[in-house]
Amino acid sequence: MTTAAPNDPIRLEVVVASVRAGRIAPVVADWFAATARRRPEFDVGVLDLAETPLPHDLSGGPDADAFTGRIGAADAFVVVTSEYNHGYPAALKTAIDTVKHEWRTKPVGFVSYGGLSGGLRAVEQLRQVVVEVHMVPVRQSVSFHRVKHAFAADGTTTDEAAIDGAERMLDQIAWWARTVRAGTALDRYPG
Repeated sequence: MTTAAPNDPIRLEVVVASVRAGRIAPVVADWFAATARRRPEFDVGVLDLAETPLPHDLSGGPDADAFTGRIGAADAFVVVTSEYNHGYPAALKTAIDTVKHEWRTKPVGFVSYGGLSGGLRAVEQLRQVVVEVHMVPVRQSVSFHRVKHAFAADGTTTDEAAIDGAERMLDQIAWWARTVRAGTALDRYPG
């Protein structure tokens, strides 16, 4: 649980879910993180699951403890996820299941990408999972359909729907993070 003051920046962790070789995930995550960093209310970190060794058997250990600590220190999350066979990456499920109480009450947004579906089916599944660990999924999301055509060589995009969606999602995350911060200052979450 964070102990930030009401006006402290919101610690936002951008979680990169794909761990596949040759993935485009870092391009999408870097674009989103750069978008969030332009807003002074956020302190943005990137948590790449490809660089986060978590045991698949959920047995814990120093890496899992470090990951849990980082989750606990965050106020909010944005998950950047691909879609594999109508679902989200297994590494993301392991990450969610590794942590227990530290996810609770924290807002989460989704940036998805893929082919024609743009990762939307993965996000629909994720919304159910994050609610189970007591997170608050925001309504607005960002989706890149045909992602290999969505970004220029320098990592920028001209996708106006994605650009607008990212700003709206950040507005919602900021509202929820501030509201949760104020609420937990008054009372402990009963979950």
